[in-house]
Amino acid sequence: MKKLLITACMVLAVSLQANAQSLFKTVMDNAVSKINSAQTPVDELDYYRFEESALRYLQLQVQKRGLKVDGYFYDSQAVNMKSFIDDYRYYKAKATQISEAKFLEVSACYRDASLQNPYFKDTDKEKVNSYLNAPKTKVPFSMDTDWEKAYDQASKKIKTIIK
Repeated sequence: MKKLLITACMVLAVSLQANAQSLFKTVMDNAVSKINSAQTPVDELDYYRFEESALRYLQLQVQKRGLKVDGYFYDSQAVNMKSFIDDYRYYKAKATQISEAKFLEVSACYRDASLQNPYFKDTDKEKVNSYLNAPKTKVPFSMDTDWEKAYDQASKKIKTIIK
């Protein structure tokens, strides 16, 4: 009975690990699918373009720097980035209903969390801040972001802005 339980736990752990490692790919595939879909509203395309760009940037920087990372790293960064962007969109819409001042506070909260938590400390600011510096950007974030830390920071701070 003990062997059966241990075997079942090992199979479950391997299964969960395989599912977790596909999260990065799922987020990437979803972004690419939305970009290529004629059904995606034009005002949402910037978000999906940013998601794809940020994930490709992440892959490129890991490869370029020869970092040894596992699937968990990619999955965690992708899921936290997606959650960060989804929360930003949600709170931005909520703040818009309250006031322009609240909208600006929410935007600053998420922008600052992205900028204050770089992962690679990339010196090519023109590239990493290309979305941030774009006129009329809907996605004011740096691609060089540790999404886990940025999401944590924004999640804590937004509670003081939108109650």
